[in-house]
Amino acid sequence: MPTTAQSLDQVPFHNSFVESLRGEASFDRSPRQVPGYQYSRVEPTPVADPQLLAWSEELADFLGLTKPAERGPAVDALAGNLVTPSMKPFAARYGGHQFGNWAGQLGDGRAICLGEIRAVDDSAWEIQLKGAGPTPYSRRADGRAVLRSSLREFLCSEAMHYLGVPTTRALSLVRTNDEVVRDMFYNGNARPEPGAIVARVAPTFVRFGNFQLLAAAGELDNLRALAHYVIRGYYPELGEPSSAVYVQWFAEICRRTAVMVAHWMAVGFVHGVMNTDNMSILGLTIDYGPYGWLEPYDPDWTPNTTDFGSRRYAFGQQPNVALWNLWQLARALAHLVDDPEALRPALDHYTTTLETTRHELLLRKLGLTALAPEEDHVLLGALHEALADAQVDMTLFFRHLSHAVPALVSSPDTGAATARELLGAVSYETEAAPAPTALYQWLLDYTLRLRREPASPEATREGMLRANPKYVLRNYLAQQAIEAAETGDLSLLNELMEVLKTPFAEHPEHESLAAKRPEWAREKPGSATLSCSS
Repeated sequence: MPTTAQSLDQVPFHNSFVESLRGEASFDRSPRQVPGYQYSRVEPTPVADPQLLAWSEELADFLGLTKPAERGPAVDALAGNLVTPSMKPFAARYGGHQFGNWAGQLGDGRAICLGEIRAVDDSAWEIQLKGAGPTPYSRRADGRAVLRSSLREFLCSEAMHYLGVPTTRALSLVRTNDEVVRDMFYNGNARPEPGAIVARVAPTFVRFGNFQLLAAAGELDNLRALAHYVIRGYYPELGEPSSAVYVQWFAEICRRTAVMVAHWMAVGFVHGVMNTDNMSILGLTIDYGPYGWLEPYDPDWTPNTTDFGSRRYAFGQQPNVALWNLWQLARALAHLVDDPEALRPALDHYTTTLETTRHELLLRKLGLTALAPEEDHVLLGALHEALADAQVDMTLFFRHLSHAVPALVSSPDTGAATARELLGAVSYETEAAPAPTALYQWLLDYTLRLRREPASPEATREGMLRANPKYVLRNYLAQQAIEAAETGDLSLLNELMEVLKTPFAEHPEHESLAAKRPEWAREKPGSATLSCSS
């Protein structure tokens, strides 16, 4: 346990993944199949002139790390230019289903884990550099990442944490001062972009796909060893691994995944690329690529241009996709249990947990207590269709609704006028469009239900304001921060970092960061939709 804060280049690293599991130690970066191993030892490829752009102060404090200067040994470590003696960097081997199709071996193609450090509470946290250069799993890629995607991942990892969503974290954003060629929309318009590296942090980055590949390759000893490593290290409360413990473990993975997805749905977050290799074994949001928030509310919306054909990963599909992904994990873990059918109830547990958690979160967002379960089931069920019909901004709808509660319940006439005013403030409908009658009627029904709550309207409003964020990382805001950062202007990046730490506060001086998406951003590249390119 660290007693005083240290610089990253001085902190001792631990290497439980490398020391517990079978890996290759050739340090060969050439792309290839790596059968029989869980990982490959590989060192980051140095960059030209690493420069610290952003730093998560609160996470660093928890990890016992001091903020480095803009350039220096600690930034060299964050960029992969410095590997200290206690680090044993590696790239993990895994597979996965991408857009529903088995892709075989994938692995960390541009992410290299440095090892683990001990936080102030003595817990272990992996530090992984994304964009640190080629590995055996890079296939035809260069192992690098661009500033565009790295800034998005840094900001969103931390923003999601402060929203209360289970997530991996981000410690730093480093500009490499190298250029990286990318085709942003895979349309033949490749161009050089500024390179960057984000330091990601999590207890472990093991994914569903780690287990899938080992099962598909028939590497059952490796499969069992990985299961033992994860259970002993991250699910110790379950006891020593056994067939029965594997079943309990899978049920807990299902529960955590359900809670994570329920939180996504509650804040209107769309992951955009829910491949099985992007699913954390700990139930954490991982791999922030073409994500987005609902602007306007549309269950069929996906921010991922690669997914426009099938919309497999659209907002409304996320609960079902997570269940499908858990099925694929169950198929891999079936090799470890005496009776594979014993895994099936956990999938039902996922569905029940998801429904229960979503319902509880939505009740909280609406300021309702469990007074009328059957009535509330109907009321809450009608809300989603009404939101879509009215084309409202989901974040702003719930925030404005929170403030409107006292006026809604004061009198029928005041409530009706307030409902009309609220809809005008949060809808993307044009003036010529028909009035959103379904949502207006829903608001009237909701007001009647709200008047039966025992709490005062003011107390209800305050509770709702704690459940409904005013600020989320809208894509157009991230894109503006990217464009400014590419010119050396970090002011918007820093402003977003500070505001997104307290997304439920009012921040009247930052009101512009809570506005509806401007019309110009609807079609602008990066401001609404993105591809997987990074």
